[in-house]
Amino acid sequence: MSAELRPGEEPGRVLVVDDETALAKVVANYLTREGFTVRLAHDGPSAVRSVRDFEPALIVLDLMLPGFDGLEVCRRIRTFSDAYVLMLSARGDESDKVTGLAAGADDYVVKPFGPRELVARVKALLRRPRASSLLPKVLPTPPGLDIDVLSRTVRVDDTLVDLTPTEFTLLSALASRPDAAWSRAEIITSVWGSSWFGDQHIVDVHVRALRRKLGDDATDPRFIRTVRGVGYSLRSS
Repeated sequence: MSAELRPGEEPGRVLVVDDETALAKVVANYLTREGFTVRLAHDGPSAVRSVRDFEPALIVLDLMLPGFDGLEVCRRIRTFSDAYVLMLSARGDESDKVTGLAAGADDYVVKPFGPRELVARVKALLRRPRASSLLPKVLPTPPGLDIDVLSRTVRVDDTLVDLTPTEFTLLSALASRPDAAWSRAEIITSVWGSSWFGDQHIVDVHVRALRRKLGDDATDPRFIRTVRGVGYSLRSS
């Protein structure tokens, strides 16, 4: 299944980071054929340098890298870049996915994967609507939580919380209809777009990462509550 760019939409810059040189070249070739401008990096330090120099719109990032791993790359680049991060890993455990997303990744693909699937995921991320562009400047939020749509910042009890673009869009979407029960399908359409494909379980993984950053307890939620059999809701009070 393919996610095509809209007419007139320009493909962006993509940084592919993987110490498996052959695999990185295959991925780069597929992306180049689709019109993307691609650069390669093969270790943690060079990945961070390339993000600064190349300023990619999206980074395809392997978890296991020499120098330092993909998690550390995520942590470092999130201090100066809001590029989308599509993380690659041979480990498919949910705990690994949560750790990757909490470090700053926006999506997660388990090896082995088909290059065409990866290209489609890249396109889906880059086409994803920015929900906050359609939101009012002030969103109704529960006490202690502040969402600034214009600056795309979030504070909990006046302390700045470092969210990824995906996490901010997810939280903003929930805040646009406080107390409403959002199904996973509705969240995916609002956050990832109608062209997104894959397991709806990605919503649960992102909510876990978001709760962790907000200091929210799923068993006694201050902000995001689970609606059994449906999905999630952001409290208004």
